[in-house]
Order: sequence, then structure tokens, then C-alpha cells
Amino acid sequence: MAVCERGYLCEVCGEDVAELTDSDLYLRYVLGEVDPETLHAQPERHIRCNPTLAQFIVAEGFAPVVVEGPFAKSALDPEFVAREEARVTRGYLRLLDLPTLGVPITEYPLAEVRARWQDPPAEGDGAPRGPGGMGDGEYESETPASPSAPAWRGA
Repeated sequence: MAVCERGYLCEVCGEDVAELTDSDLYLRYVLGEVDPETLHAQPERHIRCNPTLAQFIVAEGFAPVVVEGPFAKSALDPEFVAREEARVTRGYLRLLDLPTLGVPITEYPLAEVRARWQDPPAEGDGAPRGPGGMGDGEYESETPASPSAPAWRGA
């Protein structure tokens, strides 16, 4: 089978990441951790194949992920854990809703991420920002999706 016919394989387990709702890449995009201009070039993983992020999802229907070692939630500051659980769970719930929303890929990220990408950085604040104009429809792929690629994957 040609590579283009296999879809997007998880760099960890090697299996197909067939659904948007299983995509670690798109969860990180929704959270603002992946620059939209590099989204198409990033490796794909299942959410559960990235346990250090998946452990922060606290949602009905998502079995808890337990991590051992220094990056385990139990080894981290409880206030940080609470903030991460809230942030990552919100991102995950957004990811679950995306297939029914019918929004363009530029609107996948959480509202605060889109707002941050639209606003120019304040002078000297050093905050990471995505490209200006994101979320307002200016960033659209000009490459049509491959017929064998999942529709949610774009180019």
C-alpha cells in the first residue's frame, strides 16, 4: 500500500489516527501549542500515545491516563495540575465538538488562543504568538485534501 493510502500514522504506535477526536496533534493545535503554519508538517499521534498530556484530560468517557515518574500529575504542583486539567479538558471537549460544528480549521483553537494569535504582542512581553490574523479566515490551505486523507486533516 502506498504511503498516501495509509492515512496519518501515529509516530508512537504506528497505527492510523483515523479520527480527529483521537488526534494529539489537533488537541495541541486547539490548545495553541502547534503553530497553524506548521500543522501540516507535524507528526501525528493518538491522544493516549502522549500520556504526559493525556493525563490532564478529566472528562466523562475518557478513561484516566496514569503517568509514572517526574512528569506524573502526582509529582507536580497541585495548583499547576488543576490549571492544566481545566485547560486540557476544555481543549479536549472542544476537539470532541469540532466534527459537528462545521467551522473552518482556523476556528478550531479555543477562543483565547485565536484572540492571542490575532493580537500583536505587547512590546517586550516576550509572549509567544502565532501568525497575525489567525482565526479570521486569512489562513486557508490552498492545497485540496487528498482523496485518501481524512477530511479533517486538510492537505
